[in-house]
Amino acid sequence: IRLARKAGFAYVEFWRWSNKDIEAIEAALKETGVAIAGFVAEPMIPLTDPACHTEFLEGLKHSVDVAHRLATPVLIAQAGNQLADRSRSEQSTAIVDCLGRAAAILTGSGIRLGLEPLNTIVDHPGYFLNSTAEALDIVDEVGMPEIRIVYDIYHSEVMSESIVNVLAGRVDRIAHVHLADAPGRHEPGSGQIDWQRCIRWLQSSGYNGPVGLEYRPTDSTSESLRALMNASD
Repeated sequence: IRLARKAGFAYVEFWRWSNKDIEAIEAALKETGVAIAGFVAEPMIPLTDPACHTEFLEGLKHSVDVAHRLATPVLIAQAGNQLADRSRSEQSTAIVDCLGRAAAILTGSGIRLGLEPLNTIVDHPGYFLNSTAEALDIVDEVGMPEIRIVYDIYHSEVMSESIVNVLAGRVDRIAHVHLADAPGRHEPGSGQIDWQRCIRWLQSSGYNGPVGLEYRPTDSTSESLRALMNASD
């Protein structure tokens, strides 16, 4: 958190909260003025499997408590891997059911749950939800404002999606955005994605939230961030 502030950033995010010193995080946030953009809703178990739903929803309550403590507006959920013994339709229905029940927990909390599509070509073979359009359809079927998606520009690019085509008219369903370049999942500017155009399009289409940097730097983290800040200017 302190390093992020030193590098000029106003937000940080992280994965699990259960392995963090929450009291130390609170102190660092107060000291620096940095805010938490989001973290993962635990436990990280497959929403494709109805047998896991009770455990996930009970864990979500604890995640909400921590999110309130850290003034965090977004929790991130992943769909889980495909189940070999069930159809895609059955698994999609299971996700919709679980997210509908999650929305009831989140109602009035000021916190949104973002379902994250991931690429299955490079990083997450076997993952159920590799399509932004399908994730948006799930959100629309749930039909509750507490349930949105996390749009990862890198994962979308790897799956050969066009940002304009998959998000046109539905940018308001995005709770949070992630960014890395492709190929390689390195810092923006290292690959083929016109990331500045993507960000400008998202902003002009109504997205006004943070963009999380989720990449593997080819140089030091500080050097890659410095170059990115210069490019952003």
